[in-house]
Amino acid sequence: MKYSAKEEQELMADLWSPALRDNPLAFVRYVYPWGVEGTPLEGHKSPRKWQTKVLEEIATHIARNRGRLDPEMLRTAVASGRGIGKSALVGWLVHWMLSTRLGSTVIVTANTDQQLRSRTWPEIGKWMTMSINGHWFDRTATTIKPAPWFREAVEGDMNIDCGYYYAQAQLWSEEVPDAFAGVHSTNGVMLIFDESSGIPEAIYTVSEGFFTEPTPDRFWFTFSNPRRNTGAFYESFHSAAAFWHKHQIDARDVEGTDTKVFQQMIEQYGIDSNVVLVEVMGQFPRADDQTIISAELVRAAMNRDIELTASEPIVWGVDIARMGNDASAICKRQGNTVFEIKTFKQLDLMELCGVITNEYNTTPTSAQPVEVCLDAGGLGIGVYDKLNEEGTVPVRAVNVSEAPSVKGTYLNLRVELWFNIRDWLMRRDCSLPKDEALFAELIAPQYDFNSVGKIRMESKQQMRRRGIASPDRADALALSFASAGTAFSGTGAASWRTRLQSRVRRLV
Repeated sequence: MKYSAKEEQELMADLWSPALRDNPLAFVRYVYPWGVEGTPLEGHKSPRKWQTKVLEEIATHIARNRGRLDPEMLRTAVASGRGIGKSALVGWLVHWMLSTRLGSTVIVTANTDQQLRSRTWPEIGKWMTMSINGHWFDRTATTIKPAPWFREAVEGDMNIDCGYYYAQAQLWSEEVPDAFAGVHSTNGVMLIFDESSGIPEAIYTVSEGFFTEPTPDRFWFTFSNPRRNTGAFYESFHSAAAFWHKHQIDARDVEGTDTKVFQQMIEQYGIDSNVVLVEVMGQFPRADDQTIISAELVRAAMNRDIELTASEPIVWGVDIARMGNDASAICKRQGNTVFEIKTFKQLDLMELCGVITNEYNTTPTSAQPVEVCLDAGGLGIGVYDKLNEEGTVPVRAVNVSEAPSVKGTYLNLRVELWFNIRDWLMRRDCSLPKDEALFAELIAPQYDFNSVGKIRMESKQQMRRRGIASPDRADALALSFASAGTAFSGTGAASWRTRLQSRVRRLV
């Protein structure tokens, strides 16, 4: 123990009193040496205003839950510019939870192993070391647990089980998301995601399992610079906004930051640049710097009410799944309007043939497609051969790995088709269904240039490595632009039809 027995008792009485236990702002002001000469907080009198607001929201939530038979959990998401003190707040939250919710569990993760181990966890340790009760806990490279004497007191004198009493730095794997399964502590659970813009949706989904116990002390905090306009962190401010307390913080408005640095970024990149939006203003990018299709184009098409170009042919695009977690997709489009996109999982090739045939046969004759453009690369050639042999569905084989119609611009046909989607959206006279999954897929893929200057698009494997699922719906939409009856922009339109017809002849 750091203090005498009497001093320890007095400290415990203070920290466990409702005034500090249920008021994390008061706790933070009490346990750290604010303004004390010779300490790291010598020049700081209190938390910053945005930190104060978050801490006060927690106190309000606790008060609202008091005495309820059906207590709610708290979800808070913070998107901000750089350098505002997110890591400090993470340190305070972990310390407050362990100090005031005896027997509780805290899980902390981040977008990468390096972020978690070299930044987030050391920051938590720094605040523990500065605190008035840091001696209650022992810290390792990945855990914080009660010191033996403190554990003995909690278990022996208070009859509180300490089996799940710890804070842990926990890694995740998108390939095995269930390994990030939640603990079940009746004494309280706190989950913290740092730089959560880079944490995939699968980890968000499995994390719901942390909160199945109906305890009043359930807290989920996510912090990040909003560097991506896709993913679960993005959706916590958009489609899932109703479930989160949200904070978007402009770093220029935060006291104690170096505004000259931010002004330099504005002058260097421009006030409307994605760099400034993300790193300074705490806003999500309008589009990733190398994203093929911007979020604005997709949102506008999904919110647009237009008159159908009934004179245009109906075309279906069919993307065929190659991985167990991917889905085959059928996109139905007529000219400027996408009617619907259907997805099918866990189908073998013959089952998929049956689905496509049934979809065609059950469609009214007036609404049947003139062509079904089918991804015939890899496994898809088997689906094409079967449907072509049966002769019911007017299928067209499309191999997206082949050469594009516009020579010298695109690396392959897949890239060209995706840029055709972008050109179609840029006309501002087209419509997409309001489908959040389609939205996320369309704005996800990025592009760059190869050594000879051709535009290339990242592969599905590359997308998976950065936490992005296969864009099956969007690929089906792209395939609908491979029809010989589709009007293409650019000089390659006429030659495209000839080239595609030649490909089909070779395939059949």
